[in-house]
Amino acid sequence: MSMRVAIIGAGMAGLSCAERLVAGGHQVTLFDKGRGPGGRMATRRLDTPLGQVTCDMGAQYFTLRDPDFAARVAHWEATGVVARWPAMGDDAWVGTPAMNAPLRAMADAGDVRWGTRIDAIAWRVDGWDLQAGDAVHGGFEAVVIAVPAEQVPALVEPWVPAFAAQARATPSLPCWTVLAVFDAVLPIGDAPVRRAGIIDFAARGASKPGRGEVEAWTVHATADWSAVHLEDEAGEVQAAVLAALGEVAGVALPAPVVATAHRWRFARSGAVGCEALWDRATGIGVCGDWLSGPRVESAWVSGRRLAEVLG
Repeated sequence: MSMRVAIIGAGMAGLSCAERLVAGGHQVTLFDKGRGPGGRMATRRLDTPLGQVTCDMGAQYFTLRDPDFAARVAHWEATGVVARWPAMGDDAWVGTPAMNAPLRAMADAGDVRWGTRIDAIAWRVDGWDLQAGDAVHGGFEAVVIAVPAEQVPALVEPWVPAFAAQARATPSLPCWTVLAVFDAVLPIGDAPVRRAGIIDFAARGASKPGRGEVEAWTVHATADWSAVHLEDEAGEVQAAVLAALGEVAGVALPAPVVATAHRWRFARSGAVGCEALWDRATGIGVCGDWLSGPRVESAWVSGRRLAEVLG
């Protein structure tokens, strides 16, 4: 039987869930507070003297384990929205020309209401209403929550307290990310930098397929360092992180032509130990990487598994 389903969150989990539900004949509307596809696979365009540069500011790559996800990635590869990243290894994949490319492809095929922050949900006689500021989107028979764990309790607490408790018990780790563009190639090489001092992961954008040749770097600080410095000024963080990258290079780095720091409060998810949550009595489901682990694939699988439960 076809249902009207609202999905809150149009990241990888929400879009995966939507794809499967639509294929099953359901009417699906997604709501996302962002201006476009991204989430933890977000990208950012920087205007520089060298031209506009697109940087992957969230997840840097993904891998394949689940056969259903592998089949989906094969389709994405055939349509040109993903490619292998040899510098990271044989099993590393990236979106092309940016990490959010597969999300854009999925979103373009669905009904997504961007720039719509859902503040609360409420049951009415004819179904679920979603409150977005002064606007109400109503008449849904089921609601899927596909947002970071920290944002789940405010939506589900009145209706399924157990889901709220699980979300509170699974906090995300923070991360400061610095994007920097240089007018000269740094003496580091194409292989990503991993776990070097306060750096958790750093990648040269030009080492990825489809990125061009501008020397642009994404540098993620470690979760521990980020937690201690979470409320620091962005300029201070930028200086510290680039100094650490200079230590990896073994030389003082040239001044970047453009640099910026972004604070991810909910960067790396925890793991409840299941793929999805569904409460049949209320018609509320929850999906996301915080349920089964902090991987792009985990988010996709979580959304699909929840959709399969809904039928």
